[in-house]
Amino acid sequence: MILPLKTEHLRRYKDIARLLIKYGRADLAQLVSDPALPPDPQALEIAAGKPEELARDLEELGPTFIKLGQLLSSRSDLLPEPYLEALSRLQDQIEPFSFAQVEEIVTSELGVRLSKAFQDFEPEPLAAASLGQVHLAHLRDGRPVAVKVQRPGIRQGILADLSAFEEIAGLLDRHTELGHKLHFCGLVDEFRRTLLRELDYRLEALNLITLGKNLAEHQRLVVPQPVDDYTTSRVLTMELIRGTKITAFSPLARLDLDARGLAEDLCKAYLDQILIDGFFHADPHPGNLLITEDGRLGILDLGMVARLDPKLQEQLLKLLLAITEGRGHEAAQVAVQIGSRLEGYDEDLFRRRVASLVASAQTSAAPVQVGRIVLGLVRHAAATGVRPPPELALLGKALLHLDGVARTLDPSLDPNRLVREHSQSILRRHILKRLSPASLATSALEVYELVQQMPPRLNAFLDTVAANKLELKVNAFDEARLMDNLQKIANRIASGLLLAALIVGAALMMQVRTPFTLFGYPGLAMVLFLLAAACGFALLLSIWLNDDWRVWRDKRRG
Repeated sequence: MILPLKTEHLRRYKDIARLLIKYGRADLAQLVSDPALPPDPQALEIAAGKPEELARDLEELGPTFIKLGQLLSSRSDLLPEPYLEALSRLQDQIEPFSFAQVEEIVTSELGVRLSKAFQDFEPEPLAAASLGQVHLAHLRDGRPVAVKVQRPGIRQGILADLSAFEEIAGLLDRHTELGHKLHFCGLVDEFRRTLLRELDYRLEALNLITLGKNLAEHQRLVVPQPVDDYTTSRVLTMELIRGTKITAFSPLARLDLDARGLAEDLCKAYLDQILIDGFFHADPHPGNLLITEDGRLGILDLGMVARLDPKLQEQLLKLLLAITEGRGHEAAQVAVQIGSRLEGYDEDLFRRRVASLVASAQTSAAPVQVGRIVLGLVRHAAATGVRPPPELALLGKALLHLDGVARTLDPSLDPNRLVREHSQSILRRHILKRLSPASLATSALEVYELVQQMPPRLNAFLDTVAANKLELKVNAFDEARLMDNLQKIANRIASGLLLAALIVGAALMMQVRTPFTLFGYPGLAMVLFLLAAACGFALLLSIWLNDDWRVWRDKRRG
């Protein structure tokens, strides 16, 4: 068997095969390495890795694998819960690159020297991650800013890794049953689009502007705004937000804060993002949230966002209300409407599992975690033949992080109560959104078109009725073809009966002695027998050619 894999990616093939073997998919790893070779006994004896080990292994393999792990942390339909928790804590804090490289990148991107663009620029980064690092600087007018600079050569390395992922995904889709079910090429394509968007800092700048506008009414939340003239695809300059990470705040320091108010504002803002704006920050973990010096909550790092169309927003609202009110069967029904049914879909099993999941959460002594239930619903959907949209898994992960952040700020907060209370406001805003001037104008145009076209159509209908030419066409089945097939069946039955009569008649005539013999038997009886045998073989041949051969051919084509 010839592998459609490129030699320049051999190192990555080896890394991926090692991960698959170590974490329980030795069958896929063998196909990635070489399906023509027998399994390696030593490789198959490698102990299955633990979730924390997987996170460390991904960190060692570089930025692409770190981002892959972060994406997989939202896919409860692909990985067990312990792995999701480990990957959601995946850190991409790595060694910073040199200031000389920073200066070279910023100069080439902005088209001016660093000293001309900025009043000062701190050589030591505030933070260094897998894709870039952030430096403190001051503009020429004295404004403090945070400058995010992309790592040198990171795009080329990621594109090479993505190419290797695509080749392996295609191989697995073509040659494995799991590939046919999960469609790895689609997962890799989703990962490619997410990662390439994150590499374009101009898109992140647009995300900051959009989220800032959407959250303008929430006075206690702040989103840093970009500085347009200092932003390119590899350099993002934005307002500096000074503050302390939520996890670093001591209990005593929280006493001076309106922690409950901040937590409620944050939860309501996210519900508005998801269910009203259709644009939400998909990674609200504690590292991306700061308590500012004036007591507000700063939202950072908008590289990963998700967008929802209006129809999906309405379905998600129904889903969240069904979960918070303990209506498991309704939650299952909405989930099926959102996703797509695959071969082998088991509706009863899915409904029972979701109902049990929601009921167990409601009866538990611990507070209900909506995000965890959504992720569990996604997992049950994949196991019972429903493919949920990627946005549902992102929503579950975002809500799970949000629940943790809200409880960090105020352990007594009940996010479920907020969902139920805020849902009334969301419903009102949905109705007002539909009654916006643009929507009313569209509806008015449709009504005008209907009124304009109604008279000629009504006249044509009445003329047809008056002329007795009204016809009703029903597309059911081809009656002529059905009768033709029934005629063929009747002919075959009649032929079979006739052949049986010939054989029985020949057998009876064997007892009648005649001067004409054939092969030592009465001649007429043998003629009838041979005629029946020839006709029988012809009938069997016709059946095989017209029926069995066609079925076999259709299977081959399929």
